[in-house]
Amino acid sequence: MLISLGTSAATFDKDTFRTKSGKKIVITFIKHGTLGLRYDNKTYEIDPVSMYADYTKFPKADYILVTHEHADHLDAKAIDALTKNNTQLIINGSSAEKIGKGEVMKNGDTRKLADKVTIEAVPAYNTTPGREKFHPRHRDNGYVLTIDGFRIYIAGDTEDIPEMKNLKNIDVAFLPVNQPYTMTVEQAVHAARMFSPKVLYPYHYGDTKIEGLKDALKGSGIDVRIRQMQ
Repeated sequence: MLISLGTSAATFDKDTFRTKSGKKIVITFIKHGTLGLRYDNKTYEIDPVSMYADYTKFPKADYILVTHEHADHLDAKAIDALTKNNTQLIINGSSAEKIGKGEVMKNGDTRKLADKVTIEAVPAYNTTPGREKFHPRHRDNGYVLTIDGFRIYIAGDTEDIPEMKNLKNIDVAFLPVNQPYTMTVEQAVHAARMFSPKVLYPYHYGDTKIEGLKDALKGSGIDVRIRQMQ
């Protein structure tokens, strides 16, 4: 279900999913690599950045997830605007060093966030020769959220790395399609075929012609959904 509400404050487009027990997960498409998520009266903000939304007008977050240290993903101002006394900031190590706070997760770490909610930090890095400097291996995170059995993969900034073959039973995936920093359309197709999510959203796509991703995955059983993230 797509709800069009405009682009101011918390009125971005949203899609709604149901967990195995019938509870709603609402995903908000903000811009670039920035997302919001709501489940069981808890709010999750992913890579919040002030240039994409006025977070002073958003509800305070229960959880903030940061994938890596680049300014289009890590913004202390947005984090501060969303933080309340018991907000959990989940962050990779280099980002925590930059802003001086956060609960650090490294690749392979798993933790429980709430009842029936767990998070796993997974690898995110460049592999194309000459581009490794953008996102070096072992530094940055992607995240897999498992919410009442519903699994969401937020890839962060990465190419089609072999570790994607280890992803299992992904209901919704977000893959970045923005070369030279992340993936080409062809790489995103390869990545998607490695783990076959039920629903795939390209994000962080800039000027990439992402319609080709949908065409290339026709007949794959993967539901490619394009939302406005520019």
